[in-house]
Amino acid sequence: MKKSYPAIVAVLGAMFLVGPLATLGAAQEVSMSELVSAVDAVWVVVAAILVMFMQPGFALVEAGFTRAKNAGNIIMKNFMDFAVGSLMYWAVGFGLAYGGVSLGGFLAYGDFFMSNPERSLEWFFQVVFAATAATIVSGAMAERTKFSAYLLYTPFITGFIYPIVTHWVWSGQGWLGNLGYLDFAGSGVVHLVGGAAALAGVLAIGPRIGKYDENGKPQPIPGHSLTLGALGVFILWFGWYGFNAGSTLAAVGADIAGIAVTTTLAAAAGALAAMLAAWAYPVYGKPDVGLTLNGALAGLVGITAGTADVSNLGAVIIGLVAGLIVVISIVGLERIGIDDPVGAISVHGVAGIWGVLAVGLFATEGGLFYGDGFAQLGAQAVGVLAIGLWAFTTSSIVFRVIARIWGLRVTAEEELAGLDRMEHGTDAYPEFMEQIAPPDLLDPVESSVVSRR
Repeated sequence: MKKSYPAIVAVLGAMFLVGPLATLGAAQEVSMSELVSAVDAVWVVVAAILVMFMQPGFALVEAGFTRAKNAGNIIMKNFMDFAVGSLMYWAVGFGLAYGGVSLGGFLAYGDFFMSNPERSLEWFFQVVFAATAATIVSGAMAERTKFSAYLLYTPFITGFIYPIVTHWVWSGQGWLGNLGYLDFAGSGVVHLVGGAAALAGVLAIGPRIGKYDENGKPQPIPGHSLTLGALGVFILWFGWYGFNAGSTLAAVGADIAGIAVTTTLAAAAGALAAMLAAWAYPVYGKPDVGLTLNGALAGLVGITAGTADVSNLGAVIIGLVAGLIVVISIVGLERIGIDDPVGAISVHGVAGIWGVLAVGLFATEGGLFYGDGFAQLGAQAVGVLAIGLWAFTTSSIVFRVIARIWGLRVTAEEELAGLDRMEHGTDAYPEFMEQIAPPDLLDPVESSVVSRR
């Protein structure tokens, strides 16, 4: 039988055209406002997914900057931050931040357990920010914190401490936002909260064994993989485009590209400044890899508050200052006895403070350097004080209570053996750990006994 190719082509063409033509007819019934809403919703969901991808970035940074014997513990804490944090934010946090009724501009009330399904888009975008605030604490307290104690703390930051700050600033009803405080994507709301909470945790738990000698001089404790740490920073930089540009909460009519540019410039400037600072600093005298990576993160944190409100040159200056102060802060905190293995307090807390204040200096509308006086800078300073004191005080209370009732720190024996084995009964690098661990710590029976004490 002879095939009629033109006929086959005609039939197939008709099949493929019927669907699109029917869709076109239905699309005529969709209003322009509905189309705009749909495009905006897709952008917000994509941006939220990018921010969620920052969780593995944090995990890799923290694992790489700490020792191999604790890598699995780091992964577990970062993983459970998001798991536990999502449930707490669903049950309580979102309602305290964005519930229907504002109680004096301090906190909201309503929509607990996501009682209004129409707010799913809001919840999804906000929950990834809550998880980011919580995971900052993990790195600062790494290598000596009980996993169970950490699980007790995480619900407080995602369900109570962080949501109340977001109500102050982003709800449209909070007292700090009404004061004129500006924080576009969260240098203060997210990063200062996490940095202040991390400081409270480090002060409550103390330094790692071996970090300071008998004279109080800090000793280096190198992380086990700069490669993992660097990959984590690349992932965080990538996810930050969702963090900053996604905070437009819209795609249509929003300057997404402009925000991406200021984000990029600040991160690049932060990395350059930190590298040069380490190179010039006598203690290092070389372009230190870890400090350079943290410089990029500091630049990202610094620009987050003003990313939509500053010029490209302003973003570069903000990043340069952030990269410089993060090196000074990391060295300074270490010298006064604050042991932060990954530099989280400096990157998120100190650079977060700078980012908030920088809005009052560099905002093209309202900034001091643009001739608009001190009003905006004053509002930013109030925000720094309020957010920092709130996060530090509430976190300190939570950590002290946990330390007294449950216990916050593992035993010296468990810390020396490594939290992977003692807290989770496993090793992230089993072949490697078998080669380097002391023989008395390799007996699985003894390890099991110690872990139950």
